[in-house]
Amino acid sequence: MDSFANEKDYALLSRDKYTFSVLTRLLGGTNTLLLTDHERMIICFSEDPFPVWIWTAEDASAEELEKLYGLLRENGLMDGKHRFNIRYELADFLTRRAKKDGVAFAVETNMFAYDCPVSIAPTPTDGCLHQPNPDEDIDEAVEFMDLFHRDIDMDHESMEAYRRKAEEALKNRGIYFWQNAEGKNVSSCTWHPVADMAVIGLVYTSLGERRKHYAENLVYQVTNIAREAGYMPMLYTDADYAASNACYEKIGYILRGKLCTIAPEA
Repeated sequence: MDSFANEKDYALLSRDKYTFSVLTRLLGGTNTLLLTDHERMIICFSEDPFPVWIWTAEDASAEELEKLYGLLRENGLMDGKHRFNIRYELADFLTRRAKKDGVAFAVETNMFAYDCPVSIAPTPTDGCLHQPNPDEDIDEAVEFMDLFHRDIDMDHESMEAYRRKAEEALKNRGIYFWQNAEGKNVSSCTWHPVADMAVIGLVYTSLGERRKHYAENLVYQVTNIAREAGYMPMLYTDADYAASNACYEKIGYILRGKLCTIAPEA
């Protein structure tokens, strides 16, 4: 197993580019752990508090899965503290195998991966798209990041980490707000390129401002911006959040892949 990625890894992930778009991005970054044989399996852990991403060939044998489990144990990832983003078939194996060692896992989040070949105009609402100013809107961008993670209740980071990410997003013009008719920023959305795709994220609407079509109008416009820049828009959703998924499907997003996050039971 190597601790570096090469063109073979990116070629493998291109076959599952929707489901594993985040892993594709992580391979090019700084990681706490990266193990790959460039053919059958990839293990990538960026840093706490994020899950470990694992890709395996769909026809992985029992021997290969046992080897994978051994690698996870050897590298301290089966300590009952780490979460994993994986296919459902692998989740079933890891759950059963870890139980033999006294570690109990359960599905924490069911995730859908969508793309949007053609946008569909949403229900109109008041307000308009707002491109934040790096000098004037940094604090509000940080606040939206914090509120988003509090809302989904996972992957919490420090305010300093949110500020670094907000500064980068503002610098790259990859974050947008929706301003209502009173000029208040009520919803947020980001996008960044990964290969030929644009990953949409940080979709959050302030409490008290929901059910007013702000998020769907914001995501619709950011989706169009990303596509006009030459990328295929895509996003991940919580599969169990029916209202959110219906919103995305309404503006043209199509389900392309499924995976889950498994986490140690308390």
